Amino acid sequence: MTIIFRIQYHTTWGESLHVLIDEKTTVELSTTNGYDWQGEIDYHLDTPASFLTYRYEVHCDNHCIRKEFGALPHILRIANRSDNHYLVKDTWRDLPAASYRFSSAFCGTHEEQAGNQLQADSDTCILFRALCPSGGKTKRILGISGDCKALGSWKTDSPLRMHEIKPNVWQVTVEASKLPPSFTYKYVTISPEDDSVNEWEAHDNRYIAPPSLQPGETYVTPEEEVFFASENYKIAGCAIPVFSLRSEGSYGVGDFGDLKTFIRWAADTHQRAVQVLPINDTTMTGSWTDSYPYSSISIYAFHPMYVDLRQLPTLNDAAAAAEFEQKRIELNALPQVDYEAVNHWKRTYLKAVFHQEQEAVLTSEAFQAFYNNNIDWLQPYAAFCYLRDKYGTPDFHRWQTYSTYRTELTEQLCTPGNEAYPETMFHCYVQYLLHIQLLDACDYGRQLGVIVKGDIPIGISRTSVEAWVEPYYFNMNGQAGAPPDAFSTKGQNWGMPTYNWKVMEQDGYQWWQRRFRKMADYFTAYRIDHILGFFRIWEIPIHSVHGLLGQFVPSLPMSVAEIESYGLHFQKDFMTRPFINDEMLDCMFGERSQEVKDTFVQHLHHDIYEMRPEFDTQRKIEAYFTGKSDTETNNLKEGLYALVSDVLFIPDRDNAEMYHPRIAVQNDFVYRRLNQQEKDAFNRLYNDYYYRRHNEFWYQEAMKKLPILTQATSMLVCGEDLGMVPDCVPWVMEQLQILSLEIQRMPKNPQDEFGHVYAYPFRSVCTIGTHDMSTFRGWWEEDCDVAARFFYHELGHWGNLPEHAPGWLCEDVIRRHLYSPSMLCILTWQDWLSMDENLRNPDIAIERINVPANPRHYWRWRMHLTLEELMKQKDFNDKVRQMIDESGR
Repeated sequence: MTIIFRIQYHTTWGESLHVLIDEKTTVELSTTNGYDWQGEIDYHLDTPASFLTYRYEVHCDNHCIRKEFGALPHILRIANRSDNHYLVKDTWRDLPAASYRFSSAFCGTHEEQAGNQLQADSDTCILFRALCPSGGKTKRILGISGDCKALGSWKTDSPLRMHEIKPNVWQVTVEASKLPPSFTYKYVTISPEDDSVNEWEAHDNRYIAPPSLQPGETYVTPEEEVFFASENYKIAGCAIPVFSLRSEGSYGVGDFGDLKTFIRWAADTHQRAVQVLPINDTTMTGSWTDSYPYSSISIYAFHPMYVDLRQLPTLNDAAAAAEFEQKRIELNALPQVDYEAVNHWKRTYLKAVFHQEQEAVLTSEAFQAFYNNNIDWLQPYAAFCYLRDKYGTPDFHRWQTYSTYRTELTEQLCTPGNEAYPETMFHCYVQYLLHIQLLDACDYGRQLGVIVKGDIPIGISRTSVEAWVEPYYFNMNGQAGAPPDAFSTKGQNWGMPTYNWKVMEQDGYQWWQRRFRKMADYFTAYRIDHILGFFRIWEIPIHSVHGLLGQFVPSLPMSVAEIESYGLHFQKDFMTRPFINDEMLDCMFGERSQEVKDTFVQHLHHDIYEMRPEFDTQRKIEAYFTGKSDTETNNLKEGLYALVSDVLFIPDRDNAEMYHPRIAVQNDFVYRRLNQQEKDAFNRLYNDYYYRRHNEFWYQEAMKKLPILTQATSMLVCGEDLGMVPDCVPWVMEQLQILSLEIQRMPKNPQDEFGHVYAYPFRSVCTIGTHDMSTFRGWWEEDCDVAARFFYHELGHWGNLPEHAPGWLCEDVIRRHLYSPSMLCILTWQDWLSMDENLRNPDIAIERINVPANPRHYWRWRMHLTLEELMKQKDFNDKVRQMIDESGR
């Protein structure tokens, strides 16, 4: 069988085009003009009537430098006859033009159809190829209608039926002798009852004039993407943490059973998306500090508190059951989650059920299948939990024999007869329950046409299973965080290790691919937390508490010569060490300045000081003040932190002779010591460094990782692209078709005070606020001047400014978001409720989920209504349903 490939693709000098067939055979193409490429191969399929898949690649110096990265390769289903010749016309395709249509968020999963009827009787044919989603709940059947008899002569009752050879990939072969030399046609959907036309594609008539074919030749058309006007991908949804759900039967915290009920409420109100926060196990200390959902001990394991106890067998011990029920009633009545009590009692209950049921469960076929399918992460996780409890710490460095991970030791702890076996199997049992219940909830969402959207944190905990098992993937001497912004002026320090991307690149980012594929078992869409971390991460030295002394990794540091090329004379002692003098000590500490001079700093010369060695890092200062937390002491501690970070330049982490300008240093004393000429020079350097220098560099860094990761699953990909966003981020997100996040009070254009909802891009998620922000009602009362400008200038209202956000105003803001161009409009549950003054929580402050500026925030907000009460709110639910329907979502 001979295959001839033809494609038009612009290359530069030294580049050549290749075709990679079935991921094993490479065909080099040739060109005379650097644009029209052709190549030929004699190829034999492994099985008769099998599939052939291929991708195009660009090579330079005998290396592949670029290739089509989409999850969907070019596909042919052809007869394996040695005398057949195929002339394939193609176009380069990384992704379909609208790849979201092919995601699991909008497409149901199904097996490919048998394709025996694909081959025409003749061996001289035209093979049509098309890409079109076959639909979710309603199956779509694709066909062709055209201006010739073989294509039905445009009649609605006789289109040519195509065959779905792979999910969303359609092909049909027509004898060339039955087609005129040129003809027009359109793709259609076909009624499964009588094969008549249901709908014509939203496209002008297509035209084709195939080349003259010799006997035995098949002309293969380019794969054409087909759209229909009835397709609507604009949907509305609701965001809420699972722990915040409240039902009459939950145990003081939301669970996966509550999630299923919430999905039903969403579907009933015509919402088609439910978004949750990370649900991974964060159990480290057993205290409320574990409530932070973005620092998990496992990227695979779910938090045990999300088990719905109502789905478990009844306890045989009636007295114990009664005690548990009494505790459940008490905890469920609380306005917020009592994290410690909830986890203590749920864990105790799970232990009781496990002891009662373990023999039957552990030997069951379903549990054994789950255990064997997940053993690679499940055993290390179970061993980690056992050792964490045994040694009273998640810090594996203190686990003696087990401080360094060894597979054989983990396997021993999970082996029957080992003293640890009952405990390790308990943790496996809980994960089994969580798997069943989450899968049930998410499958329920698929049945109802509701996208369940997960959240992938950018970081991991430095005391986690992954840090213990795979430390080579991480830089433990750094801390991930975020540079300063309007919500956190000192930056954010998440305390997590950063990634060793060089090591991850060596195996094709398998660590991330496994993580994404695990999520795809449940979710049909996901949010990449802090997508900027895939371009560069803000890495803070291990000795810092705040984020001001960080540097982007990777980045391009500056030499002394380059710094001075901006007209700024480099003075190492003055610019790279904390600048401290009498004036700033008196200004910062007032009456306590002498105490600072006597205790924390030492005199150098004139009025200049330096930090004493025992206080020359923020971590040393933090240790000194441990256990002292009154307001005055905290103010002193924060002032001392500021002294340490009062530098103009930070040495590069890998090369101490190269430097980075310190972020946001224009607010500090050392900057004020510069004369105007020096300030101007520094600002030119600063703006070049942070806003221009790295764009191409970071673009290339992201394009090493994100094409592989976003195509590892069929989930719809959304990115949290907030903060200090370099210009290259939208380049990559546009190229990879990643949905952006649009928030009106955090506009992407720095010249705007508020984002313009009506101008949002289609490929985006719009929302009024996130879990890191106050609710709309809370924001309204934070700054009346800002609220006034929003009320009069952005919304166009007049009259008196309301002191509190009334229901009609909240409704107005919601409507504007629903009518936005954004594909997804996902609002927090609190903001949905805000438009009903009778239903919304009178306590505005309690509804805020997180305060990013506070690293020790307690994540505990819960719905003030039960799900059962919410389902009964006919007027409110009717209103939500009507608003969504009227907006066309």
